[in-house]
Amino acid sequence: MDNTKLTAKFLEAIKPGVSAANFKTFFAKSELELVDDQQVVVFVPTAFAKATLLQRHLPLLEKTAQTLIDKKVAVEITVRPNLNQLPADEDLFAPQVSKSAFSLNPKYTLENFVVGPSNNVAYAAAQAVAQNPGTSYNPLFIYGGTGVGKTHLMLGIGNAISKKRVSNGVIYCSSEKFMNDYVSAIQNRKMIDLRARYRSAYILLIDDIQFFSGRDGTQEEFFHTFNDLQAKNSQMIITSDRPPGQIEKLEDRLRSRFAGGLMVDIQPPDFDTRVAILKAKCSQWGNALPEDTLKLIASSSQLSIRELEGKLLQILQTLKARNLTPAAENIASFLNTSVQKRPSLTYKEVFLSVCQYFNIKNSDLTGPRRQKELVLPRHLTMYIMSEELGMTVEKIGQLLGGRDHTTVMHARDKIRQLINKDREVQRMFIEVKQALSTLS
Repeated sequence: MDNTKLTAKFLEAIKPGVSAANFKTFFAKSELELVDDQQVVVFVPTAFAKATLLQRHLPLLEKTAQTLIDKKVAVEITVRPNLNQLPADEDLFAPQVSKSAFSLNPKYTLENFVVGPSNNVAYAAAQAVAQNPGTSYNPLFIYGGTGVGKTHLMLGIGNAISKKRVSNGVIYCSSEKFMNDYVSAIQNRKMIDLRARYRSAYILLIDDIQFFSGRDGTQEEFFHTFNDLQAKNSQMIITSDRPPGQIEKLEDRLRSRFAGGLMVDIQPPDFDTRVAILKAKCSQWGNALPEDTLKLIASSSQLSIRELEGKLLQILQTLKARNLTPAAENIASFLNTSVQKRPSLTYKEVFLSVCQYFNIKNSDLTGPRRQKELVLPRHLTMYIMSEELGMTVEKIGQLLGGRDHTTVMHARDKIRQLINKDREVQRMFIEVKQALSTLS
């Protein structure tokens, strides 16, 4: 096989394993040369490309070369300037960045975003921005863990604005996309084009900005882009898996600008919200599942929204493939759990176990007293009734002396966080559950 054919097959094999932006920036301009049956040289145009391939993609290069040549070979990466120069008139950014509403995934809207106590503040902020972009909260900084709906909310804002102002520029990109565009612009002397593209945006949506960490050049460019857009009252919406103050190696001037807008967080969905999400997805996909099966799926584990949707899709496909009815027993077998998980457990037994464990009276649990020593038992009771019995927050509040449902939600969410962080609270929860198991 000659080197030209080897390069073509090599690039064809590499392409599915990396992002489109990475492929274009670091692989598309490379060439291969088979030195002998023990060594392959990969030529790249810049030292930056070489360093990136060595640090991030060397195992992929070695595996691909071994597959093509059908034997294990050493891979060497060498810089060869002016390699595969692009035509002077090629627009590097046209395929990735569009100034059209169609650059946004239309399935993500504010209308189909399921709102619950874990995300209601962020949703309210999103509505305000969609109604008055560039004036209400600019920038809007949304942060939270993986799969909680940050990107959905951001794209929902973009789609809402695009419906009103189709002729204006709405640009959505990941932080990696922005970084790769910046690198390409430097390599090909296209900085003017890069700045014209991003700084002409009416709405700029940047996803996962925590990956700017330690990228000084990218941060410098984004800083000036940010200032330019803010001066023109262009709306900026930014997402991250953590607040700006917790992003390492982020310049203070960027932290300051992010904090100058509105920062809102999204927490993992609670039980009621998980059930609502499952209902919404079933309706969207044209399926229907009974209420008890939806609650079984929602209570199987505290999944992120993305994982929850994936689990639901797997269940629906399995039921269809095996021609099974959506009965709770069939769902339980798929989840490797039992539909009779809590066959006879009642709220009265929860009250009894908690009161015995903490040596308090039932009236202490349900009464109006607010002594410090009663707070944890009461909150733990609310959490168990929600997560273990699957009761609604309204019903829990009613049974615990007519307390407001927002009080129940606050208590439940607080215990959920403490169980993950505080070993003492975790121990108490486990021991109360063990006591409950003896009753059921």
